Amino acid sequence: MPSSPPLRVIQWATGAVGRYSLRALITRPEFNLVGVLVYDPDKLGQDAGTLVGLPATGVTCTDDVDEILATEADCVLHMPLPASYFGGDHPTDVETICALLASGKNVVTTTGFVYPQCYGPGVVERLEAACRAGNASLHGTGINPGFMSDMLPLALTGLSNRIDHIYVRESSDFRGHPSRQIVVDLFGFTRSAKDYAAAVRPFRAFQRSLFAESVQFVAGNLDVTLDEVEESDEFELASEEFEIAAGLVSVGTVCASRWTFTGLVRGRPFMTVECVYKADATKVRRWPEPGFTIHIEGVPQMTLAVEEMSHGLVGAAAHAVNTVSALCAAPPGIRTLLDLPLATGRGTVRLT
Repeated sequence: MPSSPPLRVIQWATGAVGRYSLRALITRPEFNLVGVLVYDPDKLGQDAGTLVGLPATGVTCTDDVDEILATEADCVLHMPLPASYFGGDHPTDVETICALLASGKNVVTTTGFVYPQCYGPGVVERLEAACRAGNASLHGTGINPGFMSDMLPLALTGLSNRIDHIYVRESSDFRGHPSRQIVVDLFGFTRSAKDYAAAVRPFRAFQRSLFAESVQFVAGNLDVTLDEVEESDEFELASEEFEIAAGLVSVGTVCASRWTFTGLVRGRPFMTVECVYKADATKVRRWPEPGFTIHIEGVPQMTLAVEEMSHGLVGAAAHAVNTVSALCAAPPGIRTLLDLPLATGRGTVRLT
């Protein structure tokens, strides 16, 4: 029986996560890289393989959106920074995704859209209309690295007889993260307290939308209607100077932050997601060590801990890449985590 031809895939953005995704598209035989969109002028005209330290592919990086829209492809891996970083807002990402879908390309995105219903019926209708126009599908895989704050806690509830509260904690160490755009411009590390407050304002809205999606996704699939999702955040200042991959953290500058997102029902928390970000976990003692924890209060009580994930960025990229085949085989429309087969590492196993 003949094997299926490789899926034609476009890589949209080649930042910290996108570069890992691009390497996978180039090295895995089930994919055929047909286009790469970049934002950095220094990457323009480079061969996609050269950009990530691999042999040349013959695919040249471009910043021409119209060229990408005109390229025949089965799927686009959409992995840019949030539109707020470039002075836009969430509707900007919606417009881009709708254009890709209407051009006949399936889209896997890491910019949210795990549960588009969060943004109201207007956004859902626009996305569905674009899917119909292009006979295509959309899937949001989430971030850090995806299903830890939505799919995994929802799966654990299958063991529950009664659920009182779902609690998810993610603690991440950014000492090796190479991107100043992420670590400094978005997270605000290395900034003074005053500069931090101004710098993270757009990021705060982005964080809220992303993690509110996860909370609403879990609640909605458990037939729970939330009254609201509360958000709070705080930060820590460095007591000593230290170096990280993205720059120098000086004494008195921001070196960590803690965010919480809580879905409330009649004033009581139903689900809480806590996110702790540290410039260097060996230098910041406040708040929990890196890892993931899920705790379900109820009957029975359950706690699941992932104490180490050595390459979270790889996990975020792999989750998206491993979803491509299932999404391309799915009927047109918005596809959530429950609409597709579980994204596994099939095709990535190495026995020699």
